[in-house]
Amino acid sequence: MLLAFQILGLSLGVIGWCLENSCTSSHSWRVRSHSGAVTTNNWQFEGLWMTCAATSLGSVQCQRYKTVLGLPERDIKRVLSNLNILRRHQWQTPMAGYIQACRALMIIALLLGLASVIVSVLGLKCTKIGSTSEQAKGKIALTGGSLFILSGLSTLTAVSWYAARVVQEFHDPFFAGVRFELGAGLYMGWGAACLAILGGVMLCCSCKRGPSGPTTGGYSYNYSKTSGGQQIYRAPHVSESGSSKAYV
Repeated sequence: MLLAFQILGLSLGVIGWCLENSCTSSHSWRVRSHSGAVTTNNWQFEGLWMTCAATSLGSVQCQRYKTVLGLPERDIKRVLSNLNILRRHQWQTPMAGYIQACRALMIIALLLGLASVIVSVLGLKCTKIGSTSEQAKGKIALTGGSLFILSGLSTLTAVSWYAARVVQEFHDPFFAGVRFELGAGLYMGWGAACLAILGGVMLCCSCKRGPSGPTTGGYSYNYSKTSGGQQIYRAPHVSESGSSKAYV
């Protein structure tokens, strides 16, 4: 039963880690809002690594963020001006601070997830590596589950932070830039975080201490059996004369 619990937890963790990969490389963390727009022939969507623009004719152009310390404004303007999206809109440079933080959190989540997959495989009861005891395997599985939980929390922090900024800008009445809505990449990240945390909890719950030896009053006893069989101890024979003398 514990083995099936471990395999299920590991499977959920691996699926969550794969979704974290897809979420990190997704270009649709936020999409341009068409609320109040007259025409909806143009689309704009952004991720952690690039911004993309598309038209109803099927043309899509993407521009990577080339710098690490800042997100360039002129390169994004060049892409959007080619698609005539800047008409009646004023482009504002995204806040690079929280985007860089979300990048770091997602990379940390991927590294923790990869380490947790390796450690959890070594902690399964069905894997035989060396002379590892059951108690040691339980500790390894507990470590793998904890890493899965940390990976899920890191992903959850990144996508929730990003979503909070998108919602804040959308409802800000003084925001003059392009308004965005939540994209599919954020929902993918929330699903990945839930699966990773659930898989880690299942791995931690499957941890079981090894059996302890029988103890009585703080002392342990070792029983050995000889090849000759069980020995029988008899009381010494008392003679009749000795017993008769006792009653005299």
